Amino acid sequence: MIEAEQLHARILEELDLTREVEDEELTKIIHQVLKEAGEREYISLGEKTALGKELFNAFRKLDLLQEFLEDDEITEIMINGTQNIFYEKEGKLYQSEKRFLSKEKLEDVIQQIVAGSNRLVNEASPIVDARLSDGSRVNVILAPVALNGPIVTIRKFPREAVTMQQLIMWNSISKEVADMLAVYVAAGYNIFISGGTGSGKTTFLNALSQFIPKDERIITIEDNAELKILGVANLVSLEARNANAEGTGEVTIRDLIKSALRMRPTRIIVGEVRSAEAIDMLQALNTGHDGSLSTGHANSPNDMLSRLETMVLMGMEIPLPAIRRQIASGIDLIVHLGRLRDKSRKVLEVTEVIDYQNGEILIQPIYSFAEMGEKNGKIQGIWKKVHGLTHTGKLMAAGYKEEAEDLDAY
Repeated sequence: MIEAEQLHARILEELDLTREVEDEELTKIIHQVLKEAGEREYISLGEKTALGKELFNAFRKLDLLQEFLEDDEITEIMINGTQNIFYEKEGKLYQSEKRFLSKEKLEDVIQQIVAGSNRLVNEASPIVDARLSDGSRVNVILAPVALNGPIVTIRKFPREAVTMQQLIMWNSISKEVADMLAVYVAAGYNIFISGGTGSGKTTFLNALSQFIPKDERIITIEDNAELKILGVANLVSLEARNANAEGTGEVTIRDLIKSALRMRPTRIIVGEVRSAEAIDMLQALNTGHDGSLSTGHANSPNDMLSRLETMVLMGMEIPLPAIRRQIASGIDLIVHLGRLRDKSRKVLEVTEVIDYQNGEILIQPIYSFAEMGEKNGKIQGIWKKVHGLTHTGKLMAAGYKEEAEDLDAY
C-alpha cells in the first residue's frame, strides 16, 4: 500500500524550496508523483483523488486538519500530540485513524494558525487562543506545559450565523420564550447568558443580537472575534491582543471596554467575561448603555452571580455589598443554557434579577425547562412560565404595553 509519508518525501525532492511555488505547479508535481507511484503499484481512482487532496493540504493548507474543517457535521477537533486525533460529530466523540507525520509538521500547522491571528506561541509562552479564517476558535498548548506533545482544540462554528428560528426548530427554545426575549432585547434589557462549556453561549448570543434595532450603534468586544452581528450598519468590532515577544503591546478586554465607553455606543456586547473586566462591564451597564449583552461560564444563574462577584474582586478591592448592588442594578436578566445528557443544547432557565436586599441579590425565574421523559433517545420537555416580569419600566418606555407582546421579528 502506498504510504502518504513516502509520497510527501518524494514531492519535497521535486520542489524548488528556494522560490515561491504556485498552487498550479504544486498540483502538477503531486499528479506526477502519484502517476509514478501508480506505475509501481496499483492505486484506484478514488484512492488517488484522496491522496492528491491530502498531499495538497499538507503543503498548502492545514495538513490533515483541512479534511475535518471542511466537514460541516464536525463541531469540535481535539489533537493530543501527533498520534491521537479526536473529533465530535452529532454530539458523539470519535477517534480518527489519521496521524501527523511528525511533531515538526504539527508544530508547523500550529504556527500557521496562530500567525493568522497575529498571535505568538512558543516554549516561553506556551498557551494561546486564536481563530481560523472561518471564525473557528482555537486553543493551543505546547511543551513544557503539555506533557504528551502539542495540544490543539478547535471549536467550529456554523458558516452562517444560527438564527432564533433555527434554535426553535431544533427545540433549543420554545417560540413563546424566544418571542419574549426578542421583546426584551428590543426594549433594552441588559441580558447575561450563562452556561457550561459547549452549551452554545456564543451561538445564542448571535441569535439574540438579531433583535437589536438596526439604527443603533453597537460595539462588540472579544478575546477572539467570533460574533456575527448581522444587519447593523453602525457596528464596531474590537478584539483583544496579547503582548508581543518583547512583552509589550497588550490590549486587554478591560482596555477595550474603557475605550468603547468613549465611542458613543448605544449597546456594548462583550463576547465573554472571564476575569477582572467584569467590573468595567458592570460600570458600563450602570452608566446608560441599556440593551447590552454578554456571556460567562457558570452552572446556574446563582452560580453566575457568584462568579461575577469573584471576577470583580480580581480587578478591584470593593466591599461585597457594593459589588452586589452593581450587579443587581446592571443586569436585568440571566438566560442559562445547558447541554443535556442526549447532547442537545437548550435554554434551561430565564431568570430576572430583581433587586439587592438584606445583603443578597434577589432573582426570580420567569421560564424554566421541565423534562417530560425521553423519545427515540431525545429528551422531551416543556418551558413552563413560573413568574411574570417584575421590572416592566423598560418595556413601557419602549412602547410595549403587554409583557409578552410579540415582535414581528420572524
